[in-house]
Amino acid sequence: MGKSLTPEQINAYEEQGYLLPLDLFSLQEAFDYRQEIENLETQYRNGVGEYPLNQFFRINGQIVIPLLAQIAQTPKLLDAVEDILGPDLLVWSCELFIKEAGTEKTVSWHQDLTYWGMGETDDEVTAWIAFSDVSKAAGCMRFIPGSHKQRIVPHQDTFNEDNLLSRGQEVAVEVNEDDAVYDELRPGQMSLHHGRLFHASGPNKSDDRRIGMAIRFVTPGVEHNSEQKDFGMLVRGSDKKGNWINVAPPSQIFGANELRLYDEILAKQSSTLTAGAEQTVGLYTK
Repeated sequence: MGKSLTPEQINAYEEQGYLLPLDLFSLQEAFDYRQEIENLETQYRNGVGEYPLNQFFRINGQIVIPLLAQIAQTPKLLDAVEDILGPDLLVWSCELFIKEAGTEKTVSWHQDLTYWGMGETDDEVTAWIAFSDVSKAAGCMRFIPGSHKQRIVPHQDTFNEDNLLSRGQEVAVEVNEDDAVYDELRPGQMSLHHGRLFHASGPNKSDDRRIGMAIRFVTPGVEHNSEQKDFGMLVRGSDKKGNWINVAPPSQIFGANELRLYDEILAKQSSTLTAGAEQTVGLYTK
């Protein structure tokens, strides 16, 4: 038995490339976290410095927003990820994906690892946590079971303004929608998925906002393709590999030191995350 998952669940993840739904927070806890996120939107509606708030929601929020780092360190969450990846865990990124009610915003079919500079590693897991009702109508994710067993396929950049991905990237191969499994989650539930798994999401046709948080976990053994090391927040175990620059959780929201570190990380990651793009990738420019 794992710390959180059963052998059957672990086997299902290995075979299908995802696991859902998993209970993480109570409804009240999920509501409270939603309130905190929406309070941030009100408090920082004019942005922080030269950035809009959405910049921090979408890129490395755990560096400057203690709330996101706190959620990423939830013991029950780490127990589940440990059952997949092992006892040594780093958080590479935290991202909030928010679709307003009635919006046409979507996420096209893609594989997460395509532009991250980590190769085709199996040692990455994304936990996706729902803080609102995430139904088909609300534009939940959908997965192609077993697609993680193939290599990274060619992708093309669309830069579609309705696509929530930074480059509007999508797989340049045919996907059979009939094979898709919908990742419907209640507030407080989460799913886990592999970095090579084909996944996408549709528009939010519901009457409420769709609020979710993606946390990208890696092991210290993951090596970066470029000569420079990437940054990770050690949340469990130890890092004896030396492949990552370890960073601490933020001590205050949008503190001066936190913002300096954020800019340093953004500058070093930009060359990797925008490689090959034929036009500017907005989230990685100043």
